[in-house]
Amino acid sequence: MTNKGKIILLNGVSSSGKSSIAKRLASDLEDYFHLSIDDFDLVIERMENRNTEKLIPIPTEVFFHETVKLFSDKGVNLIVDQILHDEETIYHLVTTLKDYPVLFVGIHCAAEEIDRREKARGDRTIGQGRAQMKFVHCQNESYDIEVHTTETSLEAAAEKIITRMKERKANAGWVSFGERWSESR
Repeated sequence: MTNKGKIILLNGVSSSGKSSIAKRLASDLEDYFHLSIDDFDLVIERMENRNTEKLIPIPTEVFFHETVKLFSDKGVNLIVDQILHDEETIYHLVTTLKDYPVLFVGIHCAAEEIDRREKARGDRTIGQGRAQMKFVHCQNESYDIEVHTTETSLEAAAEKIITRMKERKANAGWVSFGERWSESR
């Protein structure tokens, strides 16, 4: 039987730096691969015909979480960037990955910096990240580690996560968060 692949789960609002940190981690960690909800959404979008409303009647996140589980079951280590933006998403992810080796990472960024990044990128709805701040990081999350990309460069944030991994401490944040979330349902 294959050991489960490790999962570095990055949670933060849109434009907080999750994807940039994930790419840096994937570059620095030879045996980890980056899987993004944004990239996965493109796969679903290509399958659907949104003009004619031929849509898959299941949230994209369900397929995404099951895919993360599949990779881990095959022993593949992942860096996952996700926005835990509503109760349904959290509940599905928690129940899907409750017994998996997850390092739960909170990615924080000041609202003003989120606004600046959205404008600079040009491919985001202005105000999306700020709106997500009303839910993301407000669910009593128990992160194993948190980084603040307003105060820390993306490279330093990635290094902080790698240092945390090298410490080989128990990843109790995900377990604790999952238990609390499941009990509240």
